[in-house]
Amino acid sequence: MDAIIHFIVKDFLGQASILIALIAMLGLILQKKSIGKTIEGTFKTLLGFLIMMAGINIIVEALTFLNDIFTSGFGMKGYITDVAAIAGVANRELGSEVALTLLVIFAVNIIIARITPFKYIFLTGQALLWMATIGTVIGYKAGLTGATLILTGGIFGGIMAVLMPAIAQPIVRKITDSDDVALGHFCTIGYLVQAAVARAIGKNSRSTEDLELPDNFKFLQDTYLSMAVIMVPMYIIPAIFAGPTYIAQFAGETNYIMYSFMQSMQFVAGVFVLYSGVRLLLNELVPAFRGIAMRLVPNAKPALDCPVLFPYAPNAVIVGFLATTVGSIIGMIVFPMFGLAMILPGLLTNFFAGGAAGVFGNAMGGRKGAIIGGVIHGLFITLLPAILVPLLETFGFKGVTFSDSDVISTGLVLGHAFQHDWPFVIGFIAFVVLIVWFANRKLSK
Repeated sequence: MDAIIHFIVKDFLGQASILIALIAMLGLILQKKSIGKTIEGTFKTLLGFLIMMAGINIIVEALTFLNDIFTSGFGMKGYITDVAAIAGVANRELGSEVALTLLVIFAVNIIIARITPFKYIFLTGQALLWMATIGTVIGYKAGLTGATLILTGGIFGGIMAVLMPAIAQPIVRKITDSDDVALGHFCTIGYLVQAAVARAIGKNSRSTEDLELPDNFKFLQDTYLSMAVIMVPMYIIPAIFAGPTYIAQFAGETNYIMYSFMQSMQFVAGVFVLYSGVRLLLNELVPAFRGIAMRLVPNAKPALDCPVLFPYAPNAVIVGFLATTVGSIIGMIVFPMFGLAMILPGLLTNFFAGGAAGVFGNAMGGRKGAIIGGVIHGLFITLLPAILVPLLETFGFKGVTFSDSDVISTGLVLGHAFQHDWPFVIGFIAFVVLIVWFANRKLSK
C-alpha cells in the first residue's frame, strides 16, 4: 500500500509536468478533439511547462549564488526561510501522512470547485506539498494522529487551495484582462497586502510599463536589456564584499568578478526562457482546460504558479523584486529590536513572490504601488516568518522557518487554534479579511 501511495504521489502527481500534460490531454479528449490534435496539445503543454521550469531552474541557480554571496559579503546571520529543510524533516518522520494529506487537499479542491461557485483547480504541485507539510507538522505536534491528522490538514489545505485563487481573481482579471486563468501560489495574502497599499497610495500613478526615455537610453525599453542593467550591479557589489576567496568555491579558476557578471547574465537568460515557456503553456493549456470546465467542473479555471503573470508587466516584476528586497532588509534590521527573530532575506522568495506582488501593486497603484507597496510587502513577508519561529521551535525546528505567506498563515491559525489561543486566531483572520476586502473592493464581478 505504501509503495502504491509513493508511486501516485511522488512518481505520478509529484511530476508536475506530467500532471499538467495529462490534465490538458483530458480536456482535449472531453472536447472530442482528433487523436492528432490531442497528441499535439498534450505534448505542447508538456513542452511549455518544461521550458518554464527550465527557466525557473536557471533563475534559482543564479539566485542561490547571489543569496550566498549576499549573506557572506555583508556578514548576515539569522533564520533562513528554507521550506525544503522543514519538508525534509517532516517527510522523514511523517512521509505517508504528508502524502495522504496532499491527496486529500487535491480531492477537497475538486469537490469544492464542483459544488460551489469557486471554480478554481489549484495546479501548482510544490505549493500544495508545502501546504500539506505545514498542516501535517502542526497537527502532529499538537497531538493529532491517523485519519484525524490527515483529514484536518487535508480539508484546511483544500479550502485554501480554492480560497486563495478566488480572493486574488479580481486583481488577476485586471492584470490579464481576461478570466481564463487564475493564480495558484500560496503567497496570495502578501500580494493582497501590496495591492491594498498600492490602492491607498497609488492614485493617478503611471504604470511601470510606460517608460519614456531619451534616445540614448531607448535600449532600456527592451525588458531583458533593462533587466541586465539592474542585475549586473546587484551581483557585482556583493561579490566585491564577499571577495575572491569565498567565490572561488563557485567560480574555480575563473575571475570572481567575471563569474559574478556571467551569473547575472544567466539570471536574465533564465527569465527569457521562463517567459517563453509561460506563453507556450498558456496558449495550449487554457483552451484544453475548457474541456474539463465543460464536463467535470463546469466553468473551472486553472490556478497556475506566479510566473504566469510575469509577461503582463515585466518591468513591475523587477521593481517588485528590488522593492521587496529593500523591505526584507529593513525588516531584518528592525524586527529583532522588538524581540523577534532575525529573518535573512530570501532572494528566491523575493524574486518570485516579490515579482508577482510587484505586478499586483502596479495594477492597483502604478509605479508608486509597485515601489512603496513592494517595500511594505518585503516587511510583511519578513514579519510573518519571524512570528512563526517561536511556534516552530516548540515543534523542534531550529534555525529555519517557512516563506510563503499563505502557508505561514495556515501554520499560525492551526497552531494557535490547537493551543486554544482564540484571540490571536480571530485577530489574524480579521486582519486578512480586511486586507482582502480593501484590495478587492469595487473589482469583484
